[in-house]
Amino acid sequence: MLRRPRRNRRSAALRGMVQETHLTTSHLVYPLFVVDGKGIKEEIKSLPGNYRMSLDNILLEVAECLKYGLSNFILFPAVEEHLKDKLATYSYHPDNFYLKITSAIKKQFPETCLISDVAMDPYSSDGHDGVVRDGKIVNDETLPILAKMSVAQAKAGFDLIGPSDMMDGRVQTIREALDEAGYYETGIMSYTVKYASAFYGPFRDALDSAPKAGDKKTYQMNPANRQEGLIEAELDANEGADFLMVKPALNYLDVIYALKQNFDLPIAAYHVSGECAMLTAACQNGWLDYEKAMPETLLSIHRAGADVIITYFAKDFAKMYSNINL
Repeated sequence: MLRRPRRNRRSAALRGMVQETHLTTSHLVYPLFVVDGKGIKEEIKSLPGNYRMSLDNILLEVAECLKYGLSNFILFPAVEEHLKDKLATYSYHPDNFYLKITSAIKKQFPETCLISDVAMDPYSSDGHDGVVRDGKIVNDETLPILAKMSVAQAKAGFDLIGPSDMMDGRVQTIREALDEAGYYETGIMSYTVKYASAFYGPFRDALDSAPKAGDKKTYQMNPANRQEGLIEAELDANEGADFLMVKPALNYLDVIYALKQNFDLPIAAYHVSGECAMLTAACQNGWLDYEKAMPETLLSIHRAGADVIITYFAKDFAKMYSNINL
């Protein structure tokens, strides 16, 4: 045999020289769940190792992550029910604790990159990402609310606005609102291809944001469709998105790859709560080795084409990185 591929696998040094994909902490974003109050750190039972935290504990968490070289965070608010209404008015209220926490993080740690969540569901008494009228989620009436929310978040200090709502036309509406308010440098990481997935359960437990009635299938994408994702991506790119995101990640590696091949914008992937919870459960039961399976999982998402990976394993990866041979 003239060609023997195993020759290049013979030692760690050789394997390192020919390694095609390199994953580092800088590629990762760590989700944080924030709540109003003080001294709060409540573990999310369906997502072990992740917590709802008040500002004091969030600042400690961010400081610890920075020690490990992890500086990218996406924030989600767990809002009390009495603050919710049908038009999500608390989302842009000046006393919104989510906005105050963001400003406090940026003031103490200006080197961080903070990504927001733009959708009505954390603030909506209906639990949907858009305005509900006669049982239907209405698109165009939702857009001005998302725009107000986005401007308030940019003012609070978010580096990237993250519209997760899947309303048609929201990227252009948000971009125009940000520019009009003078936030030209604030970027948009659009949830471009967000599927109506069964893997969001632990996340909804964390925020108590499940729909009060119906489901999200009229605005989130059908898991059977890939070509439709390219349509969504083209629209978002033309409307001014700075990043295109696929959510979930592991079950949609082909979609991540398709976006990477067809667009020159950075591609993000959200390694969602259900995907992480499954691996965690398998490792806790002794069926998998966490220190091997977790980085392999993240590497596969990066190899498929994700430049950025939002994952609940980001902090653990950052801790392990110097000791990992991928």
